[in-house]
Amino acid sequence: MESAANHSHSYDAGLMERLLFRVARRWVAGYNTEEALVAALDSNSRGMSAILNFLGEDTTDVKIVDQTVKEYLSLMDLINKRKINGCVSIKPTQLGLAIDFDVCLKNFEKLSTRAKKLDQFMWIDIEGIKFTEDTIAIYLQLHEQNDRTGVAIQSYLRRSASDLLHIIEHGGKVRLVKGAYHEPDEHAFSTKEEVDANYASLMKMLFEAESYFAIATHDSKMIEEAIRLNRNSRFEFQMLMGIRDELKKDLVAKKFAVAEYIPYGSQWLPYSVRRIRERKRNLLLLARSLIQQ
Repeated sequence: MESAANHSHSYDAGLMERLLFRVARRWVAGYNTEEALVAALDSNSRGMSAILNFLGEDTTDVKIVDQTVKEYLSLMDLINKRKINGCVSIKPTQLGLAIDFDVCLKNFEKLSTRAKKLDQFMWIDIEGIKFTEDTIAIYLQLHEQNDRTGVAIQSYLRRSASDLLHIIEHGGKVRLVKGAYHEPDEHAFSTKEEVDANYASLMKMLFEAESYFAIATHDSKMIEEAIRLNRNSRFEFQMLMGIRDELKKDLVAKKFAVAEYIPYGSQWLPYSVRRIRERKRNLLLLARSLIQQ
């Protein structure tokens, strides 16, 4: 009886993973590099550039960090070889920031050197508040060596206006996002109204700075505000794969630069949980998949 129960539990877990992945395929390209490249070419065919992210975070295993560095080096080479209009975006904790600052910086320098050689842009993702300070410090050092790098800034953090001003002063490039991590009230705004108001304020700073930047949101009000503020600024809209595809199409038709963020890899679950939490529509999509079984 115990063996049968264990078998049943294992089967249920496997079934649940398959159901979740079916939903996740809306915003995750797949498990492997080839699936990511196919998705990137599809983005290009629809008039958008592609931003590829090999999923993973909070890595404390040096071997996994080394494998991740190799994955990104290979990915950059394949983007070049397949003539894809795109680049990579990397989480610092993938490259060892949860282990050691200098280890992470050294790994980023390897990737930055390859990106510069291939004439590709490189984005640095932003993570939880405990990594924000180090992430910006790493970014500013990389930017001195390669100005075709950018870093994400989250409007839900109270410190972001100061961080953004600091980056602008150094001529840096920013992807403005709302933020998807849970943080204490002392560090983060707690209401949607506050987060949106800060997003609009930070966006205005970017438009006034006259440097290249990215508006990364699916919020129609924020996008409309960006269009209103635009005076031939050098910027692009960035949106996640599988979300608001009609809006992307509309922006491309209006001749705005649009990039699609395409994650892939076996570590799709933590990323997907954040996507599901973010939007009621994603919860409904998950429920529908469970009911249809």
